[in-house]
Formats: sequence, C-alpha cells, structure tokens
Amino acid sequence: MVIKLDVIQTVGLAVLVFLLGSFIKGKVKFFQKYFIPAPVIGGLICSILIFIGVQTNTFTVEMNSVLQDFFMNLFFTGTGFTCSYAILKKSGKLGLILAIGAVAFLVVQNLVGVGLASLFGINKLLGVAMGSISMSGGVGSGASFGPTLEALGADGGTTIGVAAATFGLLLGSLTGGPVAERLIKKYNLKSTATAQEKEEKQVFPLEQKSFFNSVLLILLAAFIGSYISKLLKLTGLNFPYYVGCLFGGALVRNIADARHIDLKMHQIDVISNTCLNLFLSMALMSLSIAKLIDLALPMIVILLAQAVVMMLWAYFVTFRTMGKDYDAAVMAAGHCGVGLGQTPNAVANMAAVIDKNGPAPTAWFVLPVVTVIFINIMNPIIITTFINLLA
Repeated sequence: MVIKLDVIQTVGLAVLVFLLGSFIKGKVKFFQKYFIPAPVIGGLICSILIFIGVQTNTFTVEMNSVLQDFFMNLFFTGTGFTCSYAILKKSGKLGLILAIGAVAFLVVQNLVGVGLASLFGINKLLGVAMGSISMSGGVGSGASFGPTLEALGADGGTTIGVAAATFGLLLGSLTGGPVAERLIKKYNLKSTATAQEKEEKQVFPLEQKSFFNSVLLILLAAFIGSYISKLLKLTGLNFPYYVGCLFGGALVRNIADARHIDLKMHQIDVISNTCLNLFLSMALMSLSIAKLIDLALPMIVILLAQAVVMMLWAYFVTFRTMGKDYDAAVMAAGHCGVGLGQTPNAVANMAAVIDKNGPAPTAWFVLPVVTVIFINIMNPIIITTFINLLA
C-alpha cells in the first residue's frame, strides 16, 4: 500500500511528529538533560515506523517536501540575524582569538571525519557528514547538507548527518564537565568574580503589527539572500541555496545595527525556531533508516574519535589561548558543548561548572556570542569547500 501525502498533509504529519516528540521529551528526563530536540525524537520514531512498513511490504509513504526547503531557508535566514558585528566587537581581542580557534577546529573536524572515512573505505563525503556538518553544525545542518551529499553520490548522507548530530548532542554534554574539572584541579583555578550575575528572564508582549513586520523582514532578507546565492555560484563552488539566505539575514542585521534600527530579535528568534522545528520534523520523519544500518560501526568509531579530538582541543588549545585561568577552563567546557552539540549544550556545560566552582562572567558572555556568530557564518563555507574538493 502506498500512502501519498500532499503539501498540507505532509505538514500536518510533521505537526503530529513534533507534538509526539514534545510529549515524550516532557516525560523522559534523559532527553531533557541532553537537549535532544522534540522533532528529532518524534521524527526518528516516525521514520522507524515507515522503515518497518517498507521492510514488511506493508506500506510506504510518499511525502511532498516543497515546504521542507522553504522552512529550512527561512530558519537559516533567521540564523543570519544573530551575526551582529556590533555585538561581536564587544568581545574584544579574546573573542577574536576564540573565533580563530573555533573556525580552525571546524577544519580539524572535517579532516578527522574524512581521514577515518577513508580508513574504513567509505565515501569521504560521509566523513564530512560526520565532521563539522553534524558536530558543530547540529541536526539542522545535517538535514540541510544531506541532500547535497547524496546528489554527489554519498548515499545516506542525510541519515548519517542527522544521526551523527543527535549522538553529538549527547557527547557534547558528557565531555565538557570532565575537561573543565581536570583543568581546575590541575592548575588550582578559582573564580575571581565577587558575585554571580543572574540574567532575568524577560517577557515580551506579542504585538500583531510588530510581529508581522518581523515576518516581512525575514522574508525580505531571504529574498536578498536568494540573489546572494546566485553570486556565490559565480565563485565556482557549489554552495547550498540556504547559505545565501544566511548571508542575507546577516546583511540585513548589520545594516540595521549601523543605522541604529531596533530589530525585534525575540520575534525573529521565535519565527526562526518555528521554521526549524517544522523543517526538522519534516526532514527526520522521512529519513531512510536502512542506509544507517550498514554504516553503524564506522560511524560510532568516527564519532567517538571526534569526541576525543574535541576534548584534547579544548584542553590544550581553547584553555591556553583563552588565558589559562578559571574563565578559560569554563570556556573549554563550553567549547566541548558547542563543538559536538549545540549552544544549549555549551551553556549547560558552563552553568554546571559555574554552579560548583563560582561565576565566570567573561566566559558566560564571550563563548556563546563568538561561537554562534563564527560557526554560523564560517561552517557552511568550510563545509562547501570540503565538499567541492572531494566531490
């Protein structure tokens, strides 16, 4: 039996998948502790059920993915709005050094992934999928670059990228704390802050006109980004369409900053996260689980190797370049979180160290801001470079 879904039905299924994932996440502390996104939970369950249907010749599902790309491009446009030069400038010289280290590590992750993929005799592009695409890029990046990898012959690129990114969320939370604790004990580091500043959670009223203007702004930035995407093609490199949208968002944000235009970033974040959840739900519920089975062992080895390399980098590079003090140790923990998982992993890692050993105001401000901006901007460029070199 073939179940065909049109555009509305596919989005409806994505909504059900998200709601299922949210319900399960609310009941299972493991998913909450390691920041496993609700679309990942629900999407994987859906894709497993479809896999069982195909394997038993019971049913197959054909979905319409038109809106999947639409939501993906709007999400990356919204992500571009986080790339503010004015905010980055506040991090100073320390932020610049951290940015260089974070970008350099993106290259290292891809070299590790490609090198081990070659050792196992699998497609080197899958090594990139298990490199900075999934590790520093996260689930969204894995689902976005996957089709590009598959079009170039890396069968299962999407499934491998998403699975690796999901595993990375777990690794990112497990590795940061031990690295920081080891550094703190070895160098007898102590917090120099007198009191921890607790950030108050702000509540923003929802105004229809203001929210609608934010929607229009993202759509306009995506429109600009579509032409930036055309310009990127002139470089001879095969940039995914959404990279142009990312730069479109960044361009609009920095023009607004320069002209002192107050953007409603909380609204832009809401729109971006909504698009991300719908995109991920649609992408994950259509994963091909069968393509993951044959590569399970090489993938586990490569991802564990990525975790070890990340810990060594944080211990020897991030800590030393950040000043070899207590804040540097906290940033090392945060770098493990964002280098293997996502920003929430980094914040949680730092918070755990701070709760036990005292506040680290410099680390708390610098690391999330710098890594978010530079990884968002540079990772797609580095990934695209590796893909074009290996294609």
